Order: sequence, then structure tokens, then C-alpha cells
Amino acid sequence: MELTERLIGAAMTVHRTVGPGLDEKIYEKSMCIELAELQIGFSRQSQFPVFYKSHFVGKLMTDLIAESKVILELKVAESISETHIAQALSYLAISGLQVALIFNFRNASIQFKRVVNNITPSIEPANRTPFLNHPEDTTSQNLNP
Repeated sequence: MELTERLIGAAMTVHRTVGPGLDEKIYEKSMCIELAELQIGFSRQSQFPVFYKSHFVGKLMTDLIAESKVILELKVAESISETHIAQALSYLAISGLQVALIFNFRNASIQFKRVVNNITPSIEPANRTPFLNHPEDTTSQNLNP
């Protein structure tokens, strides 16, 4: 089974178990537990530096990254909007990854959108490396924030 299919199944399980409309952090922590049980490697709150004309201007923080391949963005919104999709595309460009999944846990049925970055990144690979040893970075071994 493809990784994205397993991740969608994990999100469906979380939604079915926890229910709709709660705080995003509840779904994030629940996804961490589900991914660990499924033995899917993940990182939580990974941070990537953002540069403008070679100047560091800030950092982006993803909700989850599965197997160092797929960004997972968890939302509790009326629907998945064009803004959410644009944000995911920016995250993909900055991180150098190709695929993101946006999950919306607000409604009775979970919504999800697969976003693929088909554009070759214009930033140097060194600038795509996540910050290491950040206090908020976690792994499947440490589920507590």
C-alpha cells in the first residue's frame, strides 16, 4: 500500500475515533499515536529556514512529516480552501518535498486533499534542511510536546 494511502487511512481512524470539530492539537497528538502504532516514521513541528535574497527572514513549521517524504497539514476549518492549498505548495517548495496531504477534521466526514509540487525548487538544497535539535522537534519515540 502506498504511503499516502496509509496516511489517509490513519487520519480516517483518528477522525472516526476522536470525532469532528476539536482543536487541531488534539488531532496532531492523535495522529502521532496512530502513526507510531502503524510504525510510520514521522517528525512533529519540523522547522525549515526561509530566505529572501539570501537573507534569513524566518522559519516555517509543519504539523507533521511522515517518513521524511509527506507533509501532513491538519486543519479544523469549514472546508479546505485555496489558501490551504497555496500554503501547502509553499511548504513543499521550501522543504524540497514533493507531496503534502491536507486533512480537515471539522466536519462529520473527514476531508482531505493531496497536493503535489511539480515545480523544481529554486532554493539551494542546503537551505531546505530542517533545523536540528530544536526543542519542539519530536519523533515517534517521544509523543509528548
